[in-house]
Amino acid sequence: MNLAQGVLDGDRLALARTLSQVENGTAEGKSALSALFPHTGKAHLVGITGASGTGKSSLVNQLARYYRQPTQTGKPRTVGIVAVDPTSPFTGGAILGDRIRMRDLAGDPGVFIRSMATRGSLGGLASATSAIVQVLDAAGYDLVLIETVGAGQSEIDIVRLAHTTIVVEAPGLGDDIQAIKAGILEIADVLVVNKADLPGVENTERALRGSLSLSHPPAQRVLHHGRMVNVPGQPPPDKDELVWIPPIQRTVALDGTGIPELADAIANHKIYLEATGAWQRRERWRLQTELDLLLQNTLVTDFRAHLPAGAYEQAVDELVSRRITPFQAVESLVSNADIKYKEAT
Repeated sequence: MNLAQGVLDGDRLALARTLSQVENGTAEGKSALSALFPHTGKAHLVGITGASGTGKSSLVNQLARYYRQPTQTGKPRTVGIVAVDPTSPFTGGAILGDRIRMRDLAGDPGVFIRSMATRGSLGGLASATSAIVQVLDAAGYDLVLIETVGAGQSEIDIVRLAHTTIVVEAPGLGDDIQAIKAGILEIADVLVVNKADLPGVENTERALRGSLSLSHPPAQRVLHHGRMVNVPGQPPPDKDELVWIPPIQRTVALDGTGIPELADAIANHKIYLEATGAWQRRERWRLQTELDLLLQNTLVTDFRAHLPAGAYEQAVDELVSRRITPFQAVESLVSNADIKYKEAT
């Protein structure tokens, strides 16, 4: 069966098989991805990140349910979900528990859930996440929700993949400004204070709002009901001067409170990206980042393949025994690889 054509035809079995092949990096998966790539670039990629325990999975579940409701045009939106779970450093396995949390979405033909393990990748995402998202994009899903593992300070790779990044906080998780210290606030397009029915939600929101006022200038133009409007008393700015101030939304994911408002904030951010040309810039940056990563991996693999047998292991042994520094190890390896290249030519 032609996997790529099956994906384009809406065959869910072909989609599942393609995702498995792509995640495992097989030749069949790469071939399918190449055939599907011209059909990508249409889906709105929404990343959901934040510390563990903030309720990201429940929030994704409620967002997907909301998008599956009929809209004013009468047509519900289709949703692809990529849920990344951490891999155990001891057993190499992953629970992939998001499928359990989102079981009420099972059977909906307009929702496709893919759980995947990080397999040792840092930054809250698996190395194959971008390729998985591209397949779901080509399959015609209107939105792709990408939930990261909740790794904390290192969990910022999502900003290189998503058009809209949602950072989820919750009261009662310790320091109210932990996210600020972790540097994760800078990547937020929308801030969510989930579990807003718990005590301390005002303190959490106040800390987030105070940090936003320090990191963002006063907006001259804002979105109101999906339209750009000027702030009273401010001169109308040029298109390049439009500033997006991340809104703070309160939600209770367990009962769906605040989900419609969160969906409106996501829609408004998409309008902003399209109105300012930031959508195209983010797409270019996303693809450039993926190209750079693939280049690095390919070049390193090719470099190590041209080293003399045992040279890399010897360099590691000398590093461990402190006979050479990392810089000296690199110089030695580059020199050995250069000799090998010259011999090959």
